[in-house]
Amino acid sequence: MSSHGDHDAREQDSDDVTPTDAERSARERWAGIVEPGDSTAHALVSTLGASRALDLVSTGATAAEIAEALLATTGAGAGEITNLVDLVGTGLQRWEGRIGSANNDSARRAADRCGARFLIPGDAEWPVSIDDLGEHAPLGLWVRGQLDVLPGRSVAIVGSRNSTGYGEHVTVEIASGLAARGIGIVSGAAYGIDGHAHRAALASRGATVALLAGGVDRPYPRGHSELIERIAADGAILSEVPCGTTPTKWRFLQRNRLISALASATVVVEAGWRSGSLNTAAHAATLGRPLAAVPGPVTSPTSTGCHRLLRDHDAICVTTADEVAELAGVGGDAELLQPLRSATETRVLDAMSSRRPRTIDDIAARSGLDHASVRACLGELDVLGDARHTPNGWIMS
Repeated sequence: MSSHGDHDAREQDSDDVTPTDAERSARERWAGIVEPGDSTAHALVSTLGASRALDLVSTGATAAEIAEALLATTGAGAGEITNLVDLVGTGLQRWEGRIGSANNDSARRAADRCGARFLIPGDAEWPVSIDDLGEHAPLGLWVRGQLDVLPGRSVAIVGSRNSTGYGEHVTVEIASGLAARGIGIVSGAAYGIDGHAHRAALASRGATVALLAGGVDRPYPRGHSELIERIAADGAILSEVPCGTTPTKWRFLQRNRLISALASATVVVEAGWRSGSLNTAAHAATLGRPLAAVPGPVTSPTSTGCHRLLRDHDAICVTTADEVAELAGVGGDAELLQPLRSATETRVLDAMSSRRPRTIDDIAARSGLDHASVRACLGELDVLGDARHTPNGWIMS
C-alpha cells in the first residue's frame, strides 16, 4: 500500500493538477485495482470522487472509516453503518492484493504505444448509454479509434463462435442491411457470428465497434488480430480493463453487459443452449433494451439457445434487416429513412416504370392527376434523383 507520505505528496501536487485530470488519473488507477462491474468500487467513486476514494483505500483507512465518510457525504442515517462496513470490508479484501501492485505506468506506456486513450464519464466521447448499467457501469473505458463514428442507433449482433453457414449468411445479410441504413453494429470480435457481423459492417462502409475482454492493445482472439485492427482504424475498439490485461472467462461475461448497454437493441443470431451470447441477451433484457433472436433449423444445436430465448424469454423473432431496424427504432423500409413522400409524389411514382419511359400524358392518365401537377412533380423527382427525362419520356431512376 502507499504510505501516508505518498498521500501528503499528492496533496502538495494537487495545485498542479486540475480536478478533471485528478479524477481521470484516479479512475485509471481504480480500473487497475478492481474487476469489471465492481458495484462497491462504483459506489465509493461515485459518492466520494475517485481521488478521495483512492486516497482512503490506498492509505490504509479501515472499512469503518470509509463507511463513515460515505455516510457523511450522503447524509444517510447512522443505522446503515453496519451494512456499509460489511460491504466496504468485503471490497477491501478483494482489492488488497492489487492496491499497491497495480502497475499504471506500464499500462500507460502500453496505451501510448497502441494509441489508446482513457475516457471517463463527462468526456465528450463518453457513451452515455453505458450509464444505464448503474452501479455496474465502468469507471472508465480505453478506446482505440473514433467512438463518435457510432450513430445514434446501433444494434448488437452476437452469437455462437461455432457458427454454421446458415448463421453466417443471416448475420451478413442483417449486418450489411443495417449498415446500409446508417445503423451501427456492436459486437465482441469473437470467432463466428461476431466476426461476420463486424466484417459485413466494414464491407458496407458502416460503423462498427468491438468490445474486448482484455486490453485494447491485446487483440483477442489472435486469429482476429487483423480484423480488430481494421475495426480500430475505421470504427473503434473499447475495453474497461487497462492495456496489458489478459481476457478471462469472468471478463468475457462482464464485457457482455457493455455490448448490450452500448446498443439500442440486441439480436442473437445463433446460440447453443449454454452460449455466452445468452449472457449478453440477459443483460439486454435487464436493461429493458429490445431483444430479438433469429430462428434456426429445429435440428440444429447452434440454434437451441435462440429458440430458448423465443420460447421462454419473450425475445422477438426477426429474420431480416428491416425487422431488426424497426426493433432499433428506425423504420425497417429504407424509404422510411428518407424524407416522407407527398401523396402526389407517391401517385406519380406508382404510375411510372423503371424499365420503359412514359409520357406525361400516360403518367397523368395512370395516376389520375392533372398534367400541371404531374409536370411539377416530375421536376421535383428529377432534382431528388428519383426520376429522369429521356427522349422517349420519363423513367424511374
